[in-house]
Formats: sequence, C-alpha cells, structure tokens
Amino acid sequence: MFIRNRKAQSTAEYAIVIGLVIAAAVAMQVYVKRGVQGKIKDATDYVDSDAGTVVGTTSQYEPYYLGSNMTATRNASSTENVATGGGVGRTTNEASSRTGTQNIGAAENQ
Repeated sequence: MFIRNRKAQSTAEYAIVIGLVIAAAVAMQVYVKRGVQGKIKDATDYVDSDAGTVVGTTSQYEPYYLGSNMTATRNASSTENVATGGGVGRTTNEASSRTGTQNIGAAENQ
C-alpha cells in the first residue's frame, strides 16, 4: 500500500503555476515596453511643441536630419629652450575656433 501525500502534490502544482505566470510576465516585458515607447512617440508626433497644432511630421531629434556647414581652424606653436645643465623650458600657445551653421530639420512628409 502506497501512502499518498496530497499536500506535497498541491504545493508542487502551485509552484509550477507560479513559475509559468512569472515566465509569461518576463516574456511579455519586451512587448509591453515597445508598446509604451510607441505611445510616447505617437503623442510627441501628434502635438507640435512650438505651435500647439496637430502636425503629420515628427518634432523629435533625428540624427539624419542634421545639416551642418562648419569651418574649423587650429593654430599652435611650441618653443623649447635647452639650458646649460640639461634644463628644458617649454612654451606652448594654442588657439582654435569653429564657425558655420548647423540646422536640425524635421522629416519631410513620410
């Protein structure tokens, strides 16, 4: 005659059910995150922050909408003086500048 332990069997069943629920929640995490990010992007696309009007193009920053026309210059000079006894004196002068324009535009009608 076998003695059946029903309490241990029901505890194991509960553990399996809880494990399946946790596995389903972890698997759906990616899809829920994408859905929330999509809703946020739709909301920012719907309202233009400057005019408060409904627009069909995005007002978010996209790196491929960047246009720039820049000129960079750099001037540097260095002077070294060797003194008697091996001492070295160094003087360095550097100057740099950047001029031009940079435009961040919204996408054309997609």
